[in-house]
Amino acid sequence: MATREKVDVVVVGAGASGSVFAATLAKAGKKVVVLETGPDWQLSDLISSDFWGRRIKAAGAPFLLEGKNPFGYSYQSGWGVGGAALHYFANFPRLLPNDFKMKSEHGRGLDWPISYRDVAPYYDKVAQDVGVSGDAKAEEPWRPAGKPYPMPPMKTFRHGDVWVKACAEHGIRLVPACVGMNSTEYKGRAACIYDGWCHVGCPTGALSNPIVTYLGEARSKGAEVRAFSTVTRVLTNKESTKVTGVEYYDAQQQRHVQPASVVVLAAWSAQNPRLLLNSATPRHAKGLANASGLVGKYMMCHFASGTWALFDEDVQNHMGTTGAQFMSYDRYSKTAHKGAFGSTFIVAGSALKTSDLGGFANARVDLFGPELHAFMKRAARGLTRLNAFGEELPNIENRVELATEKDPYGMPLGRIVHSFDEDAAGVWNANFEEGLKIAKSAGAQETWSGRGAMPTIHLMGGTIMGTSAKNSVVNSYGQTHELANLYVAGPGIFPTAGASNPTYTIFALSLRGAEQLAAKWSSLVA
Repeated sequence: MATREKVDVVVVGAGASGSVFAATLAKAGKKVVVLETGPDWQLSDLISSDFWGRRIKAAGAPFLLEGKNPFGYSYQSGWGVGGAALHYFANFPRLLPNDFKMKSEHGRGLDWPISYRDVAPYYDKVAQDVGVSGDAKAEEPWRPAGKPYPMPPMKTFRHGDVWVKACAEHGIRLVPACVGMNSTEYKGRAACIYDGWCHVGCPTGALSNPIVTYLGEARSKGAEVRAFSTVTRVLTNKESTKVTGVEYYDAQQQRHVQPASVVVLAAWSAQNPRLLLNSATPRHAKGLANASGLVGKYMMCHFASGTWALFDEDVQNHMGTTGAQFMSYDRYSKTAHKGAFGSTFIVAGSALKTSDLGGFANARVDLFGPELHAFMKRAARGLTRLNAFGEELPNIENRVELATEKDPYGMPLGRIVHSFDEDAAGVWNANFEEGLKIAKSAGAQETWSGRGAMPTIHLMGGTIMGTSAKNSVVNSYGQTHELANLYVAGPGIFPTAGASNPTYTIFALSLRGAEQLAAKWSSLVA
């Protein structure tokens, strides 16, 4: 075993949240080490290919999956520096005010200990930091007014434009999607070339992944990133009153201890609870920061109701971005659908490729052989999709727990238990029904619902924020209630999921937490 030189901060995970903490604290003059399980990817490593792109998707020790709707995480987490944000769609919608007080306003779910007003300034800061394209004025029917985005909206193409009029006929306003992509050159990074390969990583730097934004900034300020470093435990002092660092294994499976004044857990939402549970001590017998018994509980995700439409024209569906050209919050009220509770967030105009995630081949899973070949020839010219993301409510039975099986380092595997409830199924079905009506209004030659197993997207929860150690794991800054120098970052601290993509909120909350940590540093580590 090797004990490394003590640092100010060790950050576990080099994805969206970890990169923000690393950059903020390195700029504040702190000595920062970031530990990442996978490779240290560079932009030059990224190749626009579905086959190559699988290298940056989930790897390492598997999670065991149980429940009525097992969580499929292969596309929802990342492998290597950049994390899932290396290959994300960079859709940057915000949570809305109605997401923060669901319990107070509807008697359902949970309340956040903060409001939209607390997060809004950090949305604006992140937009300037990483570069965001969009039309803030157009979003004002749904959210409070904010600062304009630093870049104008992205270009649109026919496969997005075909939905605008039809959605309007059904009371759904589509506005330019807010995305973490460059519609123009920004901070020395090139503008997007609209080739639609965002989901396998962007080698040009037009996509605001951590490598070219916060993590690059952290490194320029002296932060060290150690790849192939798998953290297995958070360590504490003898009294278990504060954390002292982490245990990790390198690529040769050699054990190391990294002492630190502060530990920030910024791994995947299922991995952070696994680490906390595996770090139990006599004083924290149920796991670190788990006096509430809520570590690993209230896991949530999104689901999607995809409506496919086939047109007898060239809709340029290979062009654009993988995320969306347009978005709408017009079904974001928690009671927008009769008989079902929960928000819906709508996007239109996602660039399509041949196979893999959301590709032509997966649009008709009932076809094989010659029939599939004939369909794909038509689809390559005329296929497009409308997608409606739905909100899952927090349910304490949806959880991450330790299994008896162990990984190569002797750490228990994590088990994710997940089932959707009737509200989620109701929103899912209502979005399918409305999607078909819109597609027919758009004049599509053929329309159908992308049904199958109810999908699980964007894992959240497991280390939720709240007002005390009785009802939550962390406070609104991600600081654990029980151990002042232990922070948790990422979507795991969300008490509710909303229906919009979470990464913009991840960046904003991480920036808020990191700035608070830097500001109170002297009292925290005294």
